[in-house]
Formats: sequence, C-alpha cells, structure tokens
Amino acid sequence: MTDPLPAPPKHRASDMARRVLRIEADAIASLIERIGGEFERAVELVLARDGRVLVTGIGKSGHIGRKLAATLASTGTPAYFVHAAEAAHGDLGMITRDDVLIALSNSGTSEEILTIVPLIKRRGASLIAITGNSASPLARAADVHLDAAVAEEACPLNLAPTASTTAALALGDALAVALLDARGFSADDFAHAHPGGALGRRLLTRVRDVMRPAEQVPQVRPEATLAEALLAMTRGGLGMTAAVEASGRLAGIFTDGDLRRALERGIDVHTTRLADVMTRDAQSIGADALAVEAAEIMERRRITQILVVEDRTTLVGALNAHDLMRARVI
Repeated sequence: MTDPLPAPPKHRASDMARRVLRIEADAIASLIERIGGEFERAVELVLARDGRVLVTGIGKSGHIGRKLAATLASTGTPAYFVHAAEAAHGDLGMITRDDVLIALSNSGTSEEILTIVPLIKRRGASLIAITGNSASPLARAADVHLDAAVAEEACPLNLAPTASTTAALALGDALAVALLDARGFSADDFAHAHPGGALGRRLLTRVRDVMRPAEQVPQVRPEATLAEALLAMTRGGLGMTAAVEASGRLAGIFTDGDLRRALERGIDVHTTRLADVMTRDAQSIGADALAVEAAEIMERRRITQILVVEDRTTLVGALNAHDLMRARVI
C-alpha cells in the first residue's frame, strides 16, 4: 500500500491560483499595445471578402479556434471551425477563394496547419494567422499576422498552454467584437442569432406576446363608484382596474396602492367616484415594445402592472409581473 501524498503547504493552492491569474492578466494586457495596423487590416480583410471565415487550429489552439468560430458566427460574421488534419484529408474542399482562414498556432510551426497553407493560397483564400512567434513559417505565410506572444505560461513548468491560449482567446474576441461594430450588428440581430434559452426570450419577446388582451383587463368608467371599481378589480385578478371613458380613451388606472391611500383618507366606497381617487397619469407601454422594457419600467417605477396602449390613448391590454415571470422574461 502506497503512502499518501504529503499535504501541500498551507495556502499554496491560493498562492498558485493568484500567480496564474496575474500571469494571464498580464498576458492579455500586453496585447493592448500591439493593436494597430495589422489588426485593422485583419478586420478590413474579413469585411472585404464575400465568403465565410474558417477557423483552424490543433490541440489547445483548436479548442480556442472553435470558440472563436462560434463567437464570430453569433455576432454577424458567418464562420465555422475546420480541423486542420481533417482539412488535409478532404475538408479543404469546403474552402473557396472568397473565404478567409484564421489559423491559430502558438508556435506557428504546427505541421498540420503548414501542410494546408499552400493549398489555401492556391485556392485564392486569404490567411490570417494568430501566433506567438512573428518569425514563424505560419506568420510569414499569412496575409495578416496578429501577434499573441506571451512572456511566460501560467503553468509553473512553463509548458502547458495557459497564458498563450488565454491571450489567443482574448485577441479572437477583440477581432469578433471589432467586426460586430463594423457591421453595425444590433441587439435585434443578436437576438435572432440566439433564439433559444433565456437570452433569446429576453431579446425577442414583445409585450404583445405576454400581455392580457383588452377584453381580459378589468375596466370601469371614471364616473363609476369605488365599490364598482373594487368589484372589477376582484374579478380581473390583476390588482388593478383601468378607467376608460365611453369614447374608449384611457383616463387612468386604479390599483391596490390607490385603494390603500383612499381608505386611509376615510372615503366611502359607495359614494366616492373612481375619478377622484384613481391615478390619472397611468404608466403605459406600446404592444410592440420589448417585454424587457416593460420589466425595466416596472422595476424603476416600483409598480407591479402596466397598461398597454395604442396611439397613447387606446387600451389594448395589460400585463403584470406574474405575466413576465411566466414568460421567463424576469
């Protein structure tokens, strides 16, 4: 039976973690001074091509390349990852003269990538290299080289790709975001690229998708008594009733809060008119607004329901916080 490993010195793990984070933070910070003409040319090269962006890499650089391709694709630049070894065995056929290949290799000497570089050039596609060695064969062969060199790896042996992959990841993100900005990619565009999950719901859901239609919203005339308004509120189950004139024009809203304030004044619910206790300046929103906008207004105004109007005066619906929670917007 082997003896158990001795326990590491106290706090060694935390000290090691801080060292790793410092090295990787410094690696990213060092990239800032290198952003300039070559980076601008990389952006221009991608924008000038009518094809797609293909990203390739081997090993850890390949993992970073997959993430870069996914980020590009989700932010307005059609892109996909192609494994360099697979490219040399048939997948190269998907590359056209209108495409741009982004190749990641810290050493710039990855044999699998260098094998396909002449074929990429022959097809007329452009090549952007992200390496840690500006004198490497890959960097020299590229139309644009982005320098991602780091002073050291975060690995204490200075062997495992750590700071170098972090730097390449950050540089790839910078390229993707610069392209997003150059294309005028909007939040709406982003939403349509992310229709699934919480992000898609927040960015795509409109007020009309989650609101209660007007026929389900409790409504009374402003001249109605407070007792009549309370009955409408009870039936509606929204904690409020809209005050709507005979012409259909929205006159105000009466909520639980208005009721409490009225009772504190000692009013008679059978003789008091709704017009005397309702909130005339009712908070409202359009049906085509994003549901997250309604949520933001409700949070800022500290209200739990909001009326939905058309042409600023016609009631078309209402929604409350429960509607937004059911739709998982909040």
